[in-house]
Amino acid sequence: MAQFLQGQIAAVTGAASGIGLASTKALLDAGATVVLVDRDADALARLSEELRERALIQKTDLLDAESCKAMVPEILGKVDHIDILLCNAGSYIGGDLVDTTPEAIDRMVNLNVNTVMKNVLAVAPHMIERGTGDIVVTCSIAGHSAIHVEPVYSASKWAVTSFVQTMRRQLMGHGIRVGQVSPGPVISALLSDWEPERLERMKKEGALMEAEEVSDAILFMLSRKRTVTIRDVIVLPSAFDI
Repeated sequence: MAQFLQGQIAAVTGAASGIGLASTKALLDAGATVVLVDRDADALARLSEELRERALIQKTDLLDAESCKAMVPEILGKVDHIDILLCNAGSYIGGDLVDTTPEAIDRMVNLNVNTVMKNVLAVAPHMIERGTGDIVVTCSIAGHSAIHVEPVYSASKWAVTSFVQTMRRQLMGHGIRVGQVSPGPVISALLSDWEPERLERMKKEGALMEAEEVSDAILFMLSRKRTVTIRDVIVLPSAFDI
């Protein structure tokens, strides 16, 4: 891919694995400098050695209020601006609601919803002052369809869809594009909570996809002219049936 992001600076949350890592590599290939944000310091250190040039690391625990609040200022201590923020970090709860716990619900909703709001709140003034920027949020097909085996997860992603689309309208007049990518099931650690039978069946049916399929969609969104905003891209495995 042509290096159409040459000179731009991106920050990616949940960058140490899955969609975040695939997107980080795609952004680097497109010429961007990328700040990898994750709570896993060991993984970040390994990736720093592997990716080297134009890959900077930022250890942030988004579930820690002070660490989350410090994320954008600490990033801007490493680079002089942020062109792209990819809010990708998230977690998953599946199964019947009665089988989960209040603590697990709090953790997932905090990570999937509250930290996205906080990260956008933190970066918006910076982008408004510069008059440009891209904010992309990793949502889910569960943010568009009430997945009956994922009541908590689906609720969190519906909230994300509402937030992204309202912020798109708030920030569009400042030269800032806001959109989301909504993938179906991706082969990643996020599916470790799936029922083994369901996971095995979907693997056999070809109803799962690789993280790179999602990062390709994100790069497509970012490659459009500034006069165009891709507000949402739904990416599904061809054999996935909801």
